[in-house]
Amino acid sequence: HTLGWISKVYVNPPAVVRHAEQIQKWRTVKGNWQAAWLLKAVTCIDLTTLSAKHPIREDLLKAMDMHDKGITVAAVCVYPARVTDAVNALKAAGCNIPVASVAAGFPSGQTPLETKLAEIKLAVQYGAREIDIVISRSLVLSGQWEGLYEEIRQCREACGEAHMKTILATGELGSLANVYKASMIAMMAGSDFIKTSTGKEVENATLPVGVVMMRAIKEFYWQTGFKVGFKPAGGIRTAKEAITWLMLVKEELGVEWLKPELFRLGASSLLEDIEKQVSC
Repeated sequence: HTLGWISKVYVNPPAVVRHAEQIQKWRTVKGNWQAAWLLKAVTCIDLTTLSAKHPIREDLLKAMDMHDKGITVAAVCVYPARVTDAVNALKAAGCNIPVASVAAGFPSGQTPLETKLAEIKLAVQYGAREIDIVISRSLVLSGQWEGLYEEIRQCREACGEAHMKTILATGELGSLANVYKASMIAMMAGSDFIKTSTGKEVENATLPVGVVMMRAIKEFYWQTGFKVGFKPAGGIRTAKEAITWLMLVKEELGVEWLKPELFRLGASSLLEDIEKQVSC
């Protein structure tokens, strides 16, 4: 296939930013609705700690009559060296939450491709059911789209049965047009999810970037019939921010994307705030 179309991609940044700002101005949801949105958010979190099985205190869930609904996070995300421990800990807790592992030279992506592929294969061997890879940003910045496609395709192959989330590190890609292009290439190469950031960049998940990535997901769906998931990560700390992301996904992609199979929130400190809000 040819990637000639990629040079013609145009994104209108002021329009994207305006649209993202409007979302933030929407009325906040209150009361029971807010609690429902927040529990939905919890089920879509990729958590970086092991409080995954009981993310929300039992007494709070009981008060909402949700204690027997199996409210758990979507996955537990760790480094490759911790996968075995995480798998065993969850198994011991009688819990079927998948372990996701970062791989492919996280967070910088600055390792040789063979090292990246070996790291992915090891993480899968250790029991990771999801792999969050990082791309080589330099391939985007120098416009090497075929090279980017090939790298992601090989990572996808190394994942085997595991789901692959591709981290674009959008804050380091230079432009919204590059974010769109990298999103499309990542999906064409077989990513199950595209993810904004590692959480280690200076700029993490922003709403304008989210809009652009979701527009790419929509376009890819129209062209191929494949639904690719979306994961904002980094800097999402408050319940209000989590709800804003959920609303944006609902607005851009529709309610069918609001489930852990197609939407994840990468967040470590978000749970505490959600618990505070739910207990109000």
